[in-house]
Amino acid sequence: MLTSESPTAVIGAGAIGGITAALMAKAGRNVELVCKHSQTTDRALYPGLRLRGVCGEHEVRMQAVTNIGELSSPKDIVFLATKANDCLTAARQLAPFLTDDGVVVSLQNGISEDALGEILGRGRVIGCVVGWGATMHEPGELEMTSEGEFVLGNIDAQPDERLPIIKSFLEFARPTRISDNIMGELYSKLIVNSCINSLGAISGWPLGQLLKSWRVRSIFIAQMREAMAVAAAMKLKVEPGGGGKLDYYRFVKGNGPLAILKRHLYVKAIGTKYARIKSSSLQSLQRGRPTEVDYLNGYIVEKGKAFGVATPVNEAIVRMIKQIEEGSRRITPDNIAELPLA
Repeated sequence: MLTSESPTAVIGAGAIGGITAALMAKAGRNVELVCKHSQTTDRALYPGLRLRGVCGEHEVRMQAVTNIGELSSPKDIVFLATKANDCLTAARQLAPFLTDDGVVVSLQNGISEDALGEILGRGRVIGCVVGWGATMHEPGELEMTSEGEFVLGNIDAQPDERLPIIKSFLEFARPTRISDNIMGELYSKLIVNSCINSLGAISGWPLGQLLKSWRVRSIFIAQMREAMAVAAAMKLKVEPGGGGKLDYYRFVKGNGPLAILKRHLYVKAIGTKYARIKSSSLQSLQRGRPTEVDYLNGYIVEKGKAFGVATPVNEAIVRMIKQIEEGSRRITPDNIAELPLA
């Protein structure tokens, strides 16, 4: 049974995982951080992770190890904050370190809950949306860049007495809300993330430059409409996005000139507001690392195939990003011209 004293771990000491773990430790929770790199482990042990930004300025020393196999004890609660493409390997390594009642809370971008459930058992996996932003300037130097909340829930939409305890841990970092439709919350975030990340990755452009183009906005909108068609086939209710301001059902409704114009104006406004945002997938590619596309656009494509919904735009994007990862395609705005509009 989970309690406020449950032994806890955070796997992944990047911006989200590091800040979450440090603020839990600062509040006196029994939390151990798995850092992956020894430099970060040493920094967490002494003098501590240094936090700044929205969360205030803190230097927090805490228990830390470099590998999952070095955890000091079995854990009741594990917050999995690795990159999405590392989470399944981490889950396999983690399984022996979970107590009989232990749970894993996924803090990934995209949707990895289904795949984690296949490894750990669905009953052990709790879904979580991270609705705030952070960046790691260097190992152990972390900044919370924007406000927001955690949204927590049972992935099968069942009543779950564990959620209030998990919520109490997360609230040391950010306000936390329990949802009875966490998969719809996750999918809502996935839709926008899949558009922003993928188009930035294949073009090399920041968001503001991307969304000045009518063609790019048309592709952005086509991705969203495919995603919503897949959600309808899955009988998944998609929660509002953009802090509750974006009703996806209203957004995709209608094919007349006025409906099309309204969609373009909304997407163009996103580009204006977040003009300097650089796709995290683009940053991964520029570092020679794989992207999280399998858990973003790839999830839409996979579910589309499973439910008989065509997703030609998202399929083309996934294929293009895989080619960039393999080195057979360059990152260039010319890639945009090869994408279908619908």
